[in-house]
Amino acid sequence: MPNVATRRVVITGMGAISALGVGAEALWQGLRAGRSGIAPLRHQDAARVRVKVAAQVPESFDPAVGIDERTLTQLDRTSEFALHAADEAIQQSGLDFSNREVGARTAVIVGTGVGGETTQDEQSRRLYAENATRVHPLSIVRVMTNASASQISIKYGLRGPTFAVASACASANHAIIQAAQMIRYGMADTAITGGTEACISYVVLRGWEAMRVLADDTCRPFSINRRGLVIGEGAGIFVLESLEHAQARGATILAELAGGGMTADATDIVMPSADGAAAAMAQALNEAGLAPDDIDYINAHGTGTQANDATETRAIRLTFGAHADRLAVSSTKSMHGHALGASGALELVAVVNALRYGIVPPTANFDQADPACDLDIVPNVAREMPVWAALSNSFAFGGLNAVLAIKRAP
Repeated sequence: MPNVATRRVVITGMGAISALGVGAEALWQGLRAGRSGIAPLRHQDAARVRVKVAAQVPESFDPAVGIDERTLTQLDRTSEFALHAADEAIQQSGLDFSNREVGARTAVIVGTGVGGETTQDEQSRRLYAENATRVHPLSIVRVMTNASASQISIKYGLRGPTFAVASACASANHAIIQAAQMIRYGMADTAITGGTEACISYVVLRGWEAMRVLADDTCRPFSINRRGLVIGEGAGIFVLESLEHAQARGATILAELAGGGMTADATDIVMPSADGAAAAMAQALNEAGLAPDDIDYINAHGTGTQANDATETRAIRLTFGAHADRLAVSSTKSMHGHALGASGALELVAVVNALRYGIVPPTANFDQADPACDLDIVPNVAREMPVWAALSNSFAFGGLNAVLAIKRAP
């Protein structure tokens, strides 16, 4: 085995489900076309909330496809998304888990900000609104935060380190970094990782309303008249491998996960810090062995709130100096919404494909520049340009920052 401290980590499979459709390809085609998945809210309590829009998985999604009936009874919507995305990623990777030794050396690490919220909401409604005396007997295994990771592990017989990561909107990126470190330091050869979220419930919507950060029409990151974020849902799951493992089996390598940075602001539970975000970007560059001038594109956290977008702009300028003016920076949340714990994973699909195809997805819905967000935010139309290396930013409530550094496939 090579020196584990120098093991390189690559991506060999990815799967997704989002407001732009079922599958990573549907997500990518929607992003490169600048098509927004934000639409009128579909929910039984829509009339009781002020928010009228969300980025929801299409109604055509059938959770039963590829999942046996017994397993389906155990799943919250969050786990349904995760299993479907994992199936797609594993199929693309070509990994064969019928070999028990491969499964024993595979980690499963999945991020989620909220967990089994759909089940929580349904069963609470039964108890408190309908005066039921019992809840579904599988409520606990549906609700528990680690359910998605455990279900993936069980389906494929994966016996390596398996756990969940919960750090609000940074959950997916934190999970992906943890999985990469497992491989980099020899605890696993392969990993199934990413993020999943299905949190569009009455109580969650009312909670976000109370914070006064939800947009009432659409998401306009970096625009001067941005009105806030739009809640989304979905999942993005990836297959990571050591470079040696992928090459030995002749796998197609999609990109290299070159590094990651993780910091905490340690200042405020909701107000972002430019210093904390900049430190995470600097860490990611350092671990990847990249200079600021090596980066061509940043997929921004870009939520569309007044505070976040201006603070992220300052953080990018702190990190990149004069090179910030040469960076392409876009927020794909303008199209797939803010899927909380799954957002970083959906955004990684965008970054990997930007590297593969030389196309940077746009910031949709942009209409007027904000002097506080004076970056090249690729407004409305995708841009063809060579992308050799990129960052993907996730900055969460709690002051938690996680940044991925991705390079073109070796």
